[in-house]
Amino acid sequence: MILVTGGTGLVGAHLLYELTSSGNRVKALRRQQSNIDWVRKIFSYYTDQTDILFSQIEWVEGDILDYLSLEETLKGVTSIYHCAAIVSFHGDDRDMMLNNNVKGTGNLIDAALHNGVSRFCHVSSIAALGKTQDGSEITEDTYWTPSKRKSGYSLSKFFSEMEVWRGIEEGLDAVIVNPSIIMGPGNWEIGSPKLFQSIWKGLKYYTKGIAGFVDVRDVVKAMILLMDEQRFGDVKNQRFILNAGNLSYQDFFNKIADGLNKPRPRNFASDIKLHIAWRMAKAGSLFTGKPPVITRETLSGTNQKNHYSGEKITRTIGFEYQSLDSSITDIAELFLNDMVLPQRK
Repeated sequence: MILVTGGTGLVGAHLLYELTSSGNRVKALRRQQSNIDWVRKIFSYYTDQTDILFSQIEWVEGDILDYLSLEETLKGVTSIYHCAAIVSFHGDDRDMMLNNNVKGTGNLIDAALHNGVSRFCHVSSIAALGKTQDGSEITEDTYWTPSKRKSGYSLSKFFSEMEVWRGIEEGLDAVIVNPSIIMGPGNWEIGSPKLFQSIWKGLKYYTKGIAGFVDVRDVVKAMILLMDEQRFGDVKNQRFILNAGNLSYQDFFNKIADGLNKPRPRNFASDIKLHIAWRMAKAGSLFTGKPPVITRETLSGTNQKNHYSGEKITRTIGFEYQSLDSSITDIAELFLNDMVLPQRK
């Protein structure tokens, strides 16, 4: 039996689709308030047998902060894909995110050790990696250094990884993946899918920073390959960056705009403009009582140039990434189907 945490998220939902399509027995841990309709929606992007595959998932209500419930959930589980994590770039969520992501991962590690789980895959992030000083490519060995400028999300992913490494020292066999910015269809209101909606609505600004990008289907494919019983012994207790390529945000936005047949963003958002923008958003939130749409952490680094190497997994297991162009084209088509076709009916 396979357990997936975070099954209602972008990676988790795509993972559930691939696992059920292959006939695997799957449990999916979800919070009571989570929306499983998005999982069904994501299934529908790839198959006309959504209901059949969806019915193969055993949904379990629970919380990774509740250790006792995890003990019960892990009975009979042999493999775990840990995709669950709170993602926030609002300063007010910092402590809550650290508590959930780090303590929750620690609980899951302890429960996995206690129940004799044989394989564990942890979804981390490039946010848990260090940065190079000379602009060279960032690899799995680039050292992470603490800093007051680190986002709460970066801290939570780094210390969550530390829980996994602690579990490995205590006898757990695990593999860690560090995806770059994950592209994929899903809830167009949050996360990376929202970038497609922003371009659709006429985003006018771009930045000149460079970052890594990877298709969610590649992330899931890599995770499943790394966890394969015949291969796991050669890759366990290692981390793998998942990155199909590096693009400037300007190029990335332009490719999305072209895919959606929308105007390309024309105005450069300098660091000064970005600083003013998040300050104004913060001030505005004081009057509305709602969280600011953008924050300092959201915009931090958007003009920095970071290059990531996703070659280790290619060297190790021969993994091949989809091209970023084809990924963006595929996602744009799905977005247009969701946005345009309902309006024509």
